[in-house]
Amino acid sequence: MKAIQYCCFFLLAVMPWRAAPALAQGVMVKAHVVIATEKGRLQGPDRDSSIVFWLTPVKGWEGPPPHARESGQRPQLVQRHKQFVPHVLAVEAGSVVDFPNHDPFFHNVFSLFDGKRFDLGLYEAGSTRSVHFDRPGICYIFCNIHPQMSAIVVVVDTPYFAVSNGQGDVAIPNVPPGRYKLDLWAERCASRTLQAASRTVDVGSSELSLGTIQLEESRELVMVHPNKYGRSYDPEVFSSPIYAQP
Repeated sequence: MKAIQYCCFFLLAVMPWRAAPALAQGVMVKAHVVIATEKGRLQGPDRDSSIVFWLTPVKGWEGPPPHARESGQRPQLVQRHKQFVPHVLAVEAGSVVDFPNHDPFFHNVFSLFDGKRFDLGLYEAGSTRSVHFDRPGICYIFCNIHPQMSAIVVVVDTPYFAVSNGQGDVAIPNVPPGRYKLDLWAERCASRTLQAASRTVDVGSSELSLGTIQLEESRELVMVHPNKYGRSYDPEVFSSPIYAQP
């Protein structure tokens, strides 16, 4: 009799623990995005116009608490051929991003924007510097040597986010059932356009498609950024090892 009672107690203790991962897995939330240009033409985002989508649980959330997204390695913004790869990166607040230099010359990565202010200084080929993105925000990143280099890190306060691919498709995995606020960020769109696209989304027990979301391109956002000292960039002097070409 005692053996039977012990087995029942053991099963009751184990069953809730086994059920938890299934609830936390959630479903896939998908969307397709197109951008309307000033000429009225529709096109999908490309490498330089990837769009970030994220879902934040609304007040009164009754689902499982959001948990940090599991990843096999830390996110990276690679410096290669005088470019940052990828151009747009989305991370959860609290993430550490690596900035490896894969070029055969020096770089000086910096940002003076409120999303995250930092200056990694000069560092050579084959070396890596890292930045802790500790709060949500939009961080515009440049190189103090090469004015053509730029990237954006979008830091969100939720594990439910994704970046569009070259065809404009977005897929946010493992979203638990519940009500969320959908937000978007796009480099080529004004803030009023992005705010108008924001909405409340109800996620159920099966895959959710948000359909096609159309955004309007804004040419007003084109800017020429200064260097980290607030001045115009000096011409590249290739006789210096700092500016040496591959």
